[in-house]
Amino acid sequence: MRYAAQKGTKDILPAEIYKWHKAERVFAGVCHDFGYEEIRIPTFEQTDLFQRGVGDTTDVVTKEMYTFNDKGGRSITLRPEGTAGVVRSYIENGMASLPSPVRMFYNITAFRYEKMQKGRMREFHQFGLEAFGSEGPSIDAEIISVVDIFFRKMGIKNIALHINSIGCPVCRNKYNEMLKDYFRPHVDTMCEDCRARFEKNPLRMIDCKIDGEKDVVRNAPRLIDHLCDDCRAHFEGLKSRLDAVGIKYEIDPNIVRGLDYYTRTVFEFVSENVGTQGTICGGGRYDGLVENCGGAPTPGIGFAMGVERFLLEAEAQGISFEENDSVKIYLAGMSDAANTKIAKICYDLRLNGIGCETDLMNRSFKAQMKYAGKSGIPYLAVIGDDELASGQVNIKKMEDGTVTPVELDKIADFLTAK
Repeated sequence: MRYAAQKGTKDILPAEIYKWHKAERVFAGVCHDFGYEEIRIPTFEQTDLFQRGVGDTTDVVTKEMYTFNDKGGRSITLRPEGTAGVVRSYIENGMASLPSPVRMFYNITAFRYEKMQKGRMREFHQFGLEAFGSEGPSIDAEIISVVDIFFRKMGIKNIALHINSIGCPVCRNKYNEMLKDYFRPHVDTMCEDCRARFEKNPLRMIDCKIDGEKDVVRNAPRLIDHLCDDCRAHFEGLKSRLDAVGIKYEIDPNIVRGLDYYTRTVFEFVSENVGTQGTICGGGRYDGLVENCGGAPTPGIGFAMGVERFLLEAEAQGISFEENDSVKIYLAGMSDAANTKIAKICYDLRLNGIGCETDLMNRSFKAQMKYAGKSGIPYLAVIGDDELASGQVNIKKMEDGTVTPVELDKIADFLTAK
């Protein structure tokens, strides 16, 4: 029987993993530059955490979660996103006692049972970060800056920042009643999801994947026009800080994001390139989430970026990724004694952080030369009885054929200088 990867999952092969390594390295570096530290959270959590945290009216909770009972009869869910787990860890580990803001980033796999499409998998990867304890708009502008600088360092262009405010519970409750009055004459013509959201969370009707393009939704009252004074001042503060650092943005009243925990600032980075239009990264503020998950009232904000979607965008833009060149030299042996010496040389080179290869397949000398030529390894050294006797070997630079005589115990020095 032959097995295949499950639908919605994908092997990341050695031939492409270097792209992931670069993106991960650059993202972590940018986060560290801003003072964010890495957190690693469990792959699965108690189901109720996501129901309370993500929201029981979201598609993620109602349709997409991988939920099962474990052998103890407990309801467990594979994480569909990272924020709820980080919030749980923040509360459980007493991070509220740390100096604020508490800032963390992550690189995780997540799981959602959803319709397959380009760049969207059922097991997928996310870059994300979360910050707790700062209630002003400065932290909002900071995390947007993290994404902006990451894109710049990766060479990504033509990505537009869209921002919006969806208010606080005070102004949003008033707005929800306004939405109900507006949608009430039309609710019977809308999809099943919207009819369910009408009573529980009418704001989510604006973000409906089925009815979102209908005129009745497009012409609905805009929350940004009905913000309370505090939320309006917060949004103006965000805009002024983005203006100050030169990050361009577009106000998009239709952004509400797909998760219930968002308050005030929400944002998306959207591709403007033909053929790859779509959201690359999204996030926002969630000032009530920590309290909703059992902690003390704590302001919070974060974002998540789908790594598969980001790499597709990078590929479409022709972004170059340096391939792994950690192996510096191939050592070919011409006798048993030479192979024994090569084993010692390889051990010492690797101990000093210098990658190397030698034959492990009992290849003929000719086959070893053929392999070395095709491998892309930059240097070649052939060691036989003569080299053992003289204590010296000629190292060939494969790119141009240049040959340099090097003492056997100085190979590491030669390669380190290159």
